[in-house]
Amino acid sequence: MAKGGKGPKGKKITFNVAKNCIKITFDGKKRLDLSKMGITTFPKCILRLNDVDELDLSRNMIKKIPDSISKFQNLRWLDLHSNYIDRLPESIGQMTTLLYLNVSNNRLTANGLPVELNQLKNIRTVNLGLNHLDSVPTTLGALKELHEVGLHDNLLNSVPTSISKLPKLKKLNTKRNPFPKAEEADTFIDTIKRMENLYLVDEKDLCGTCLRKCQQAREKLNKIKNMTVTAPKRAIFSNLVSPNSMAKGSQEDWRIRSTSP
Repeated sequence: MAKGGKGPKGKKITFNVAKNCIKITFDGKKRLDLSKMGITTFPKCILRLNDVDELDLSRNMIKKIPDSISKFQNLRWLDLHSNYIDRLPESIGQMTTLLYLNVSNNRLTANGLPVELNQLKNIRTVNLGLNHLDSVPTTLGALKELHEVGLHDNLLNSVPTSISKLPKLKKLNTKRNPFPKAEEADTFIDTIKRMENLYLVDEKDLCGTCLRKCQQAREKLNKIKNMTVTAPKRAIFSNLVSPNSMAKGSQEDWRIRSTSP
């Protein structure tokens, strides 16, 4: 700790620094990537870049997310994982364009999750894993577009049925929670057990490099599949009565030639 009990002094992010961190994704979206930069305080200057589609502030040391984050009205992708956040602002409910929200590996408690999360009607992925949640708001069950929910590595004793029964849910990760019985934990993911180890990602959410890797892997699988679907094997001696008929015929010809005058 520094003098006066203050935490470490983080890197100062200026408007120009932030502007230079904007990247264009393969599908033409603008991503502001400020991950792994040692930031301790949410940089207010980035509010002037509120036309970006994606914001990555992961793997920093940020403790508080201000209400003003709602100014990012076009945001579809927000990554805040691996910080020191213990509460999300109520204004997050105004970010109705969000499709992806990752706040895993923080210090969130149940009190730090605002009811307004239920206003994110278009959200498809929410990762709340690796926090200090001992309960989950039942209001998350109102998010009918959810495909994937991460609740792993928390302090949960139960998961609301309204979440486990979401109509479009494909993955619900509740691993490593202190459920009363292992069987009880299994019931929460029974309806989607077939997807237990499968992560689904839309092509538009992949970077160019990852998309190419996936396409190459798919091409490999298709080649293997095509190799297995071949015409029936021909017999090696298809024109012979038996495998040794040619040899027998040769021997007979030799005998005839050797006995002829």
